[in-house]
Amino acid sequence: MSASPTPATGSRAVAPGRWRTLDIVVVAVVAVAFGVVFWAWNYVWSAADPLFAAFKPAQYVLSGIWLLPAVVAPLIVRKPGAAIFAELVAASVSALLGSVWGLDVVLSGLLQGAGAEVVFAAFLYRRWGLPIAAIAGAGAAVGMALHDLPIYFPPSAGYGLEFYVPVVIAMLASGAVVAGVGGHLLVRALADTGVLRAFPAGA
Repeated sequence: MSASPTPATGSRAVAPGRWRTLDIVVVAVVAVAFGVVFWAWNYVWSAADPLFAAFKPAQYVLSGIWLLPAVVAPLIVRKPGAAIFAELVAASVSALLGSVWGLDVVLSGLLQGAGAEVVFAAFLYRRWGLPIAAIAGAGAAVGMALHDLPIYFPPSAGYGLEFYVPVVIAMLASGAVVAGVGGHLLVRALADTGVLRAFPAGA
């Protein structure tokens, strides 16, 4: 690891090193916290169903909450695998607490984390600014789409492009804005408090 870390708001960071025990613990804590948020957000999602009865795809503007760990955890520790690790743990906690979607949320978490992971990997885990966070949030949304559309809205049930296109647009927008921009701002706010001093994001 380089001896000259970059600020949390910068677009470049030090080359990724080995995972420290501290990194594992912090990502796990972040993931567990978001797992509880996921569990609560499941009920918000269900309660919001009537508001989107006229146009179901629009409900996916709320979906970015489920993608936040895939952006927040990597931005903090800046290690390969953080997006998948965080999303898997968060989804597992949600399932254990009683997700309405059961264990299927674990598969969903895996794909969402992988979607964000691909983006960070494409930039060799060296760029961590706001644009990359937004793209990573959108990448996580791609993972969500790959999971949700064939499982919950299969063509055999009568769904087609007129449904899929607006759903994907809503997912991508929510992923980029809520998970990407929102996650970046959350990490910046944490860094400003000094609690991330032991991590590249807080240097």
